[in-house]
Amino acid sequence: MAKEQMNATVSKTEKETDKKCPSCGGVMEFNPSNGKMTCPYCGYEEEIQVEHRGFVAQELDFSTAGDDDASCDWGTATKTVICKSCGAETVYDVNEMANVCPYCGSNQVMEQENGKVMAPGGVVTFQISAKEASERFREWIGRKFFCPKLAKDSAKPKAFKGVYAPFWTFDSNTKSTYTAEYGIDHVEEDKDGKKHTTTDWYRTSGKYKRFFDDLLISASSKQNEQMLEGLEPYDTTKAVEYKPEYMAGFAAEKYSVKVKDAWEKAKKKIQSMLRRDVEEKIQHERACDHVRDVRINTVHEDVTYKYLLLPVWISSFQYKDKVYHFMINGQTGKVSGETPISWIKVAIVTAVVIAAAVIIYKAVNADAAVLSQHAALIQQYFKG
Repeated sequence: MAKEQMNATVSKTEKETDKKCPSCGGVMEFNPSNGKMTCPYCGYEEEIQVEHRGFVAQELDFSTAGDDDASCDWGTATKTVICKSCGAETVYDVNEMANVCPYCGSNQVMEQENGKVMAPGGVVTFQISAKEASERFREWIGRKFFCPKLAKDSAKPKAFKGVYAPFWTFDSNTKSTYTAEYGIDHVEEDKDGKKHTTTDWYRTSGKYKRFFDDLLISASSKQNEQMLEGLEPYDTTKAVEYKPEYMAGFAAEKYSVKVKDAWEKAKKKIQSMLRRDVEEKIQHERACDHVRDVRINTVHEDVTYKYLLLPVWISSFQYKDKVYHFMINGQTGKVSGETPISWIKVAIVTAVVIAAAVIIYKAVNADAAVLSQHAALIQQYFKG
């Protein structure tokens, strides 16, 4: 009986992971352009069967979160490959060939014994193809003013690698109390006729509420966090139910930041956003010029989380023996990455800005001197 169950499981897995084209026998891939399984050789297309219409990714109660108690069912057999060079752990379909790390390009990869890996609660699928990603890169680097022209003209990205990057999302209903100081500027004139700005400071306090919905925190400790943040925003409301077919032709990085550690990062991010909100609130209410010494005490209620996979195109280009990495949001096409800098352009712009500042300063002082002379003449006229 156990042998029959094993055979049934193997048969089911083979059926789910069978991506052979029924027309030509080629390996089929997920096509971002049409959202279907497509054969890159003969063009045969096949719809991906959706089990639950109107799917909404489930919010999980953070108060009951554990490290290993969530569902680990990926819907098919998977394998984890670890890169010896950068340390990234990537989840592939068990039948997928994985010889090169999609992040750093190293071929120093080895298969790792699979542990319990929480299955994604949803996936935002690729909407931008590799060809479109290349076009977005060209547009992006063309807008980089300080990038050398030669680099713009010669930059040729290596093959784009599509990766589903792991992210935690958090919802939190925040209630905050705050204290701060706000300042109002006054312009005063001294006995010599020179004007000075002074600031009067006042204390203030208040309450502030805000609901955070799907705050994104990267679940990867191996990748450039700043570069990943540069890809935001993602429209997580477009997340669909995870299906193994979406991985066809792509890889999914295994999360390396646990949910509780991610929540600590989320709280810091939320606190920074609340600080900006409170500063703007005080400026609006008090019609002030400055806000300082903001202190906020925040309570988080009804905290929930999700584990999502988000689409990222990864590539790099070389300029003068240096490799520059960049990423492209696979949903929106937004680009984030590194570019060379022309220090000659930086020097020219700096010189122009300094020259303009000097000219303005001299003009203002000259006007002040003229006005002072006119005032003296008028005073002499009335005295005389």
